[in-house]
Amino acid sequence: MYNILVAGDTHIPDRASSVPRLIKEDIEPKRFDLILFTGDLTSKEVEEWLRSLSTRLIIVRGNMDYLPYPRQFTLDLLNYGLGLIHGDQVYPRGSIIKLSDLAKKMGVDILVSGHTHSPFLEVSNEGDVLLINPGSLTGVWGGGGGSMTPSYIRMGLNENYVKVELIELISGEIKSRSFEARKNASKKWEIREAE
Repeated sequence: MYNILVAGDTHIPDRASSVPRLIKEDIEPKRFDLILFTGDLTSKEVEEWLRSLSTRLIIVRGNMDYLPYPRQFTLDLLNYGLGLIHGDQVYPRGSIIKLSDLAKKMGVDILVSGHTHSPFLEVSNEGDVLLINPGSLTGVWGGGGGSMTPSYIRMGLNENYVKVELIELISGEIKSRSFEARKNASKKWEIREAE
């Protein structure tokens, strides 16, 4: 299993002073093969912390970043084409149709995005793109709202399926929900809640 931390939208120090202690304590003991960060760090402080967690870190530039990150990134991992964007490339925020169209233009079957400050795991209408959004690691307000709940995703990849574990800080407690996404015989993504 290839272990990936997916996070974004910290907005430190503009909207939050730091990543919540309980979220940091949940993340730091784990080992990640790769970290995907959807942008809007707004400072180098978060990048330095992320670099301490994995030898491989990919960050894209958010609409509030003035740091020299790429606007999008693609990579092949196992048998998946994986894309990473901030998400401000589409309007309205989080539009499944527009994110799916962008994923197809990028040539990927998994697209990780942020910008909404609300986590989601969705499949495109045609079933050919898996869309993943970790929400905001600090739980801060986004320009279009947001869940106001600190969240991130632990993602595991193998040749057969993608495991997505959504981690949220709710009422002072770490809560998690796990899902499995896999392609069926027709090469369409299907998601089911894991136990």
